[in-house]
Amino acid sequence: MTIERSACLIFNPVAGQGDPEQDLLTIQSLLEPEIELDIRLTTPEVDAGQLAREAVERGVHTIIVSGGDGTISAAAEAVVGTSIPLGVISRGTANAFASALALPNTVEAACETILQGRPKVVDAALCNGKHMVLLAGIGFEAEMVEKADRDTKNRFGMLAYIMAGVKQLGEFESFEARIETQEKVITVIASAVTIANAAPPTSVLAQGPAGIICDDGLLDLTVVAPTNPAGAIASAYHLLQTALSGDAAERDDIGYLRARRIKVTTDPPQKVALDGEIIGTTPIDVECIPGGLTILMPLLEEVQPLEKLEGLPELRIEEKL
Repeated sequence: MTIERSACLIFNPVAGQGDPEQDLLTIQSLLEPEIELDIRLTTPEVDAGQLAREAVERGVHTIIVSGGDGTISAAAEAVVGTSIPLGVISRGTANAFASALALPNTVEAACETILQGRPKVVDAALCNGKHMVLLAGIGFEAEMVEKADRDTKNRFGMLAYIMAGVKQLGEFESFEARIETQEKVITVIASAVTIANAAPPTSVLAQGPAGIICDDGLLDLTVVAPTNPAGAIASAYHLLQTALSGDAAERDDIGYLRARRIKVTTDPPQKVALDGEIIGTTPIDVECIPGGLTILMPLLEEVQPLEKLEGLPELRIEEKL
């Protein structure tokens, strides 16, 4: 039998809590009957981003990446704007990338999706010149990411983020945020500002509009502005409910909108987490790249754009001419 398909498989041998050797054997047994695999392993010195860029330079037809969210995001960022289809096999502790794009989170199901070969064009984004595939979190979100250390994530998986969030609630702080879109300038006192291109339900602070659309050419902004720790807990719980139900948030201390480009300045400066990694502090400038990424994935259901800002404390909105 002649194999007509080929792909570069980027595999992180230390991702997740399973048996990496067995995972690789499973992937090979499922894919190699139909796809000729060029297997490249990540190392402490060579990450998935570098391997993906090298694969792009070699002119590969498809890139498949297997590992945790850091590995997958790095490979995805490297292929933004190339039209090279990316197959995703999640093996991490959180698997936020797969959840955000409604991809399978088991090795067997992910391989089946890759074999079906249904590419879908989705959006990507640029944040301060860096490629973004999921989201940028300011304030509470960034502090939560920073406190969810590697050892805790390895032991508890997604529970590590929840534990970090509970700890962060005890250190509740607000800041002034100036949010600028092409249409308006918003000034508000907030504790978290999240700009999402795509986000899983577990990224609670991105869930203002719920049903985040990954291929509409727009970014989803969520502002959480509670006035005390009790309000912060109530807001987070409400956002979790909206994420699970698919309904938009309906609290006065939660606002959201959609825009092609969003600039955020804060006083005082706040930490910024980009796709799960701390990259510095505000200000940030995030711009959507419509159709910037091609993923082998099931089709997603679309929801209508939403916007709600009224009711946020100390809110000022200036309409642009």
